[in-house]
Amino acid sequence: MTDKSTRKAFAKLLDYSRRGEVFQPGAGTGAHQSDEWSGVTFRLADTRVACNINLVHEILPPPAATTVPGAKPWILGLANVRGALMTVVDLPWFLTGRRTQVTSSTRVLATTLQKAPLGLLIDEVFGQRHFLTSDADNPDLPDDSPLRDIVRHKHQLGTEIWHELDLDRLFRSPEFTNGAAG
Repeated sequence: MTDKSTRKAFAKLLDYSRRGEVFQPGAGTGAHQSDEWSGVTFRLADTRVACNINLVHEILPPPAATTVPGAKPWILGLANVRGALMTVVDLPWFLTGRRTQVTSSTRVLATTLQKAPLGLLIDEVFGQRHFLTSDADNPDLPDDSPLRDIVRHKHQLGTEIWHELDLDRLFRSPEFTNGAAG
């Protein structure tokens, strides 16, 4: 590490220390929002992605799904998850047009779309990370990136870059919500 990067890292640690000293859990009035948010971190093809943990109810191994006639191919079908029917979507396939190769690392992020259970098949889950809103940067994705319209920010943690996936934007996109084959 160079002197300049060492000083910058040390300054950031001092800032964290100062914030930690004055932090009082539960002392918020509701009017002040925290600068920190928690995300589920995962991989879509070769891209590291994070989405708000509050939107993910559970992380599951891929369940067996029954195909739905007349649905787009990236809708893998309906799965019975603890008695509830969940629509399972191959998210990388929807975004890139290439079907996900299911491996031992493949997972389904359980969420909801218009109050209905929805499972997003993704390549691999890394876990949970905490991000600072103040550290967010412009995603700078190429014009032809399938993530361009659904990534809000990028966050750099050390040498890793995480793209902040906005599930609300994804769920509002007409291409995603119209799963009928055309």
